[in-house]
Amino acid sequence: MKKFTLLAGSLLLAAATPALSASDKSVVETAMASPQHETLVAAVTAADLGPVLGGEGPFTVFAPTDAAFAALPEGTVDTLLKPENKAMLQAVLGYHVVSGKVTAADLVAMISAGGGEARLKTVAGGELVATATGGKVVLTDAAGGTANVITADLAASNGVIHVTDAVSLPG
Repeated sequence: MKKFTLLAGSLLLAAATPALSASDKSVVETAMASPQHETLVAAVTAADLGPVLGGEGPFTVFAPTDAAFAALPEGTVDTLLKPENKAMLQAVLGYHVVSGKVTAADLVAMISAGGGEARLKTVAGGELVATATGGKVVLTDAAGGTANVITADLAASNGVIHVTDAVSLPG
């Protein structure tokens, strides 16, 4: 895992542990093993996205924690988990996934090459804008909400997961 740090005006990565290591678990299996992603796993299951995200990939998943889901307005998660709202749930979850494997180093390089921001096309067809603010990578969603990447580079067999502290919304 890596955390983002800002040092002398340059965005650098400070390794919290050794380099990104390979995993034999998919992004879904990796999330399932995390005690802070129970809501995300329940949502992926309700949206029938497990087989897709457990597939070949590669995928980059910006994974909100349980606390991030709990911070949504009361009743939002329960409403999204209803069978009649499956398409809406799929859109919200797909907004957290980017095709390809984008590691923390890749993301930092994209932000630098983009003049301070990187525009990430999600599998739901939307866009997340990544910037470096206050030593952290911040994602801005279509609704103007922000999510901080709090843990980066959780390796999976079919991609990588970056843990976020907020749920990004497609608009």
